[in-house]
Amino acid sequence: MAINKTAIPTLEMSRYEWLKERAKGIGGSDAGIVLGLNKYRTAFELWLEKTGQVDPVEIDNEAIYWGNEMENVVAKEFEKRTGKKVRRSNFMYSHPDHPYIKANVDRLVVGESAVLECKTASAYLAKDWEGDNVPSTYLVQLQHYLGVTGRDKGYLAVLIGGNRFEWKEIERDDELIKMIFDAEINFWEYHVQQGHAPELDGSSAAEKYLKEKYDRAEKDKEIVLSASSKDMLTQYESIKADEKLIKAAKTEIENKIKFELKDAESGLTDSFLVTWKNQSRTSVDSKALREKFPDIYREVLKESNFRKFTVKEFEN
Repeated sequence: MAINKTAIPTLEMSRYEWLKERAKGIGGSDAGIVLGLNKYRTAFELWLEKTGQVDPVEIDNEAIYWGNEMENVVAKEFEKRTGKKVRRSNFMYSHPDHPYIKANVDRLVVGESAVLECKTASAYLAKDWEGDNVPSTYLVQLQHYLGVTGRDKGYLAVLIGGNRFEWKEIERDDELIKMIFDAEINFWEYHVQQGHAPELDGSSAAEKYLKEKYDRAEKDKEIVLSASSKDMLTQYESIKADEKLIKAAKTEIENKIKFELKDAESGLTDSFLVTWKNQSRTSVDSKALREKFPDIYREVLKESNFRKFTVKEFEN
């Protein structure tokens, strides 16, 4: 497999410059989001970021910060466990035909046509790494890197819970790489470059986007909704009914556990810790303030404007 030589040096780049360059395309950590495999971010959120409507999430993300700090530790441990040697690439690679498809690999493996990705994971995610398991979003990220760099093999090394080390060897999969690149090309050229928002989802980012874009309703304006809206609204009412049942079932369990706890602050099973602790908070009694100090109450009143969403089903 030919090695991709399309790259720009990153060694002298500031963090700001690196982030700015990275924002010009789709990186390996974006691949899982584009394919809908990431549990924490959606394609809509990524679209907002890539179109400059929100700041990159990574800037203030503690998990990503510490992941970057531990990268060298994981890389050195990989060398100890495998006897292989790795080195930093200090380049941002680009796909030769689609320069917006980019790759920032953690390490290159000396003497092999291979890359190394270094990860850290919570102990709660240990099962995701058992046996031959690899989290799908990391598998896609690694294949993305192999596709961009032209290398034949990848290694994933992970420190789990701060005290367990695992490493995996993954061969290049050209069929999967094609699927990844097809999705990324569509995402970038249709959604980012042409400005078409991906399908709206249930993320807080989508909610915020709609709230800001359509912050005021035109009084007395009414439209006929699309035919597909009827099916969605029927589903919406069904979900609302299920929510009530789920809430009642959840509350029932809570009440039974609370009754068992009685005046104990916490309780244990072999796999759960339950707490029912005393808490207090201070708040303004608005009713008392209005009655005792009506002038002050009027002075501190603040009007907020928002649009309330309601659904009412017509009776047949």
